[in-house]
Amino acid sequence: MKAFLTVVPLLFGIFMSAQDNYIQISGSTNINTFKCTNNTFRTPGGNFSISERNLPNIALKVDDFDCRNKMMTSDFQKTLSAEDHPYLNIRFLSLDKNKAVYNAQIEVKMINRSKIYNITFCLENGKLTGKRSVKFSDFNILPPTKMGGMIVVKDDLNLVFALAANTQ
Repeated sequence: MKAFLTVVPLLFGIFMSAQDNYIQISGSTNINTFKCTNNTFRTPGGNFSISERNLPNIALKVDDFDCRNKMMTSDFQKTLSAEDHPYLNIRFLSLDKNKAVYNAQIEVKMINRSKIYNITFCLENGKLTGKRSVKFSDFNILPPTKMGGMIVVKDDLNLVFALAANTQ
């Protein structure tokens, strides 16, 4: 029993630290919605140390995105050409603090195409969170279709960030 009480908090702590950072891409089809999340990336020390001189550069393995459905995950990875382009990169170009919000300019690189976006982040409980609308077509990706065109993925996507962060 003592060993069980020692292991459970340890496992819970590992699970919680794995959940500190995530990037989620969500979208919809003509019949359903989907959310594909990558929460496997980490930074040494657990938190991103963010300042105007120290901005994050995040390399996400496309194979680490999970859509909570094996077929959907496979389709998502195929759409992003995971075999030929194994990483989706997010690089912060600038970050300016304005009261309780942070305005950032980020570069998103998928399938060797880059697009720059402005995004607003909030810092709550040590987590920098933000959301941005993007499109498959921003990266010259055709939204996938299934079942001979009966299921069509919409071009619009939401990119959601949650980063455990120390800001200075």
